[in-house]
Amino acid sequence: MENVVKVASYICQRYQREFGKRIDEMKLHKLLYFTQRESIIQTGQPIFEERFEAWKYGPVLLPIRQLYKEDALHEPLSDLAEAQYKCVFDSVFDTYAPKDSWSLSSITHGEYAWRQARQKVDADGKGHELMQTDDIRKDAERVKQRRFLYNKVVPFIYRTDSYANH
Repeated sequence: MENVVKVASYICQRYQREFGKRIDEMKLHKLLYFTQRESIIQTGQPIFEERFEAWKYGPVLLPIRQLYKEDALHEPLSDLAEAQYKCVFDSVFDTYAPKDSWSLSSITHGEYAWRQARQKVDADGKGHELMQTDDIRKDAERVKQRRFLYNKVVPFIYRTDSYANH
């Protein structure tokens, strides 16, 4: 598994390169969550071992929170790790990085892992519960199934539309 600080640093640096500005903290936590889930989808394993807390606006990694505030996320990810997880990072950046933070928060609110952890929070919504990696695995499996079905249906629709137009 990779060091979560190095993964967060990679995301911050890549975001800066691709979008020309510093990533905001909310988006960083959401991209870390989607990176964790995407790693499970593509490799069967989490990319890092730290667990998210289910905060009001979505998953948060406490070890990263303070480092972000101190602008201390500058640890390089090894070339080997970057190459090993290239498809994971590319998928997350292509799909989620262009979206605004509040949209990402809404997406994470639909995740089983976040909803399960939030059930344990006080009625006033305050407090933070740890999210279970096994619950993130369930989200990963759902996404994997949706992608499979999408890849089956879209070519069929495209073929049907092409046939109808001739």
